[in-house]
Amino acid sequence: MAAPNSHSSQPPPAQPGQHPPQPYGAPPSQSFPPQGAPGYGAPPPQQGQYPPYGQYPPQSPYPPQQGQQPLPGQYPPPGQYQYQQGHYGQYPPQPYPLQYQQPQGQYQHPPYGYPPHHQPPGYYPQQPPLHGYGAPPPSHVPPQQLYPAQFPNVGTPSIGYIPGQMAPGDASAEADDLRAAMKGFGTKQKVLINILTKADPLRIELIKDTFTKRTGRNLKEDIKSETSGNFENVLVALVNGPLLQDVYALRKALKGAGTDEAMLNDVLIGRSNADLNAIKQAYATEFKNRSLEADVQSDLSGDVKALFNIILTAARPEGNAPILQHELDQDVRNLNHAMAGLGTDEATVYRIFARRSDAQLRAISQQYKAQFHKDLEKEIASEFSGHLRSALLAMLRNALDRAARDAMALEEAMKGWGTKDVHLIERIVRIHWDGQRMQMAKAAYKRMYQVELAERVRGETSGDYRTTLLAILQ
Repeated sequence: MAAPNSHSSQPPPAQPGQHPPQPYGAPPSQSFPPQGAPGYGAPPPQQGQYPPYGQYPPQSPYPPQQGQQPLPGQYPPPGQYQYQQGHYGQYPPQPYPLQYQQPQGQYQHPPYGYPPHHQPPGYYPQQPPLHGYGAPPPSHVPPQQLYPAQFPNVGTPSIGYIPGQMAPGDASAEADDLRAAMKGFGTKQKVLINILTKADPLRIELIKDTFTKRTGRNLKEDIKSETSGNFENVLVALVNGPLLQDVYALRKALKGAGTDEAMLNDVLIGRSNADLNAIKQAYATEFKNRSLEADVQSDLSGDVKALFNIILTAARPEGNAPILQHELDQDVRNLNHAMAGLGTDEATVYRIFARRSDAQLRAISQQYKAQFHKDLEKEIASEFSGHLRSALLAMLRNALDRAARDAMALEEAMKGWGTKDVHLIERIVRIHWDGQRMQMAKAAYKRMYQVELAERVRGETSGDYRTTLLAILQ
């Protein structure tokens, strides 16, 4: 653990629930955050794909053939990928992980991590939601005529969540440089940092594959033997890539005495159904057919166990699910009844939260405040305690403002006496796979705590560990 520097002052804490008030169904504010990020109340980036460093070309059908080599010279310069985006909420013709192809001519969604407005050049804009998020349908048209009866709940896994998928091209230079940096006496830490902090999920896989083919060695094992401490931990997290790092984080959170509740929240809450299914399968593969659901059930109890059982079914409506006014009204009434008076009906609250999309939760929060003049986030914070409280708040904050949720989680890892390095590493590495999400988190952190995230991290860390985190945050 790295203790905070004595000369550094703690930033003032953010106040939960202190968001600018908005009428139900009002258009989003554009005052926060800067750098083109959507304001509070706007639909945050939808779940789906990570395109953090450019767009990738279509990959061969999953799974790739063993030993398949990318064609020489096909790796384009950074930002020149032409990744074919999946279609939001579309079922693949066969269940994951069998081969699938994207249906043609279907509804397209923005890349994972990008806001629905102010799209960067070269990206397809998102089709605007019907009548705005949270807005009631026109009174002259019955809801059942507005929306189809069924919306699919399984989309395409994010980039980095299909095992075996890697970038095309040639990573021989990176592989050779990594080997040279760890060969012989001493280790050239700067080489490791420069290469690994700049690689996106599919490039990481190509580098690992190329390293093994050219040297007959395992990159992760070499790094573990040549580095130590938190420097080792952050490099290993990068080399694992997003899917395996999620899997190892979950195993660490569930293994041994006690449960790392914050880690469970970080990895499992706010994820797309496709990513949850990928995580469950990879967990079983990596840990010799262990069941993530069974491990979670054995570690948790009571209402929080029931909540995570629902989450792990991976059946939550996706972002294109409709917001039906009569269902919205019923949810808001049920939530108010569950938390009114003495006692709280916990089951009603967590069932609604776990079975609604982010867009639906935003609409619920807006109407709850408009109808009962109470802030839903504050009500949850006052009515619940322990792990159930933190999980419900994470779900709501993820829907209302994911960048603010990220900023609060990063500050939580650094505040107080001593730094929670395990959480800090996990959170920074997980966010960095999505470049737009990282920029939004940094902007939110500056707004909420009046200090740059990089400066805060600099004051809480040291050595090569600090250098690596700062390189990730660039």
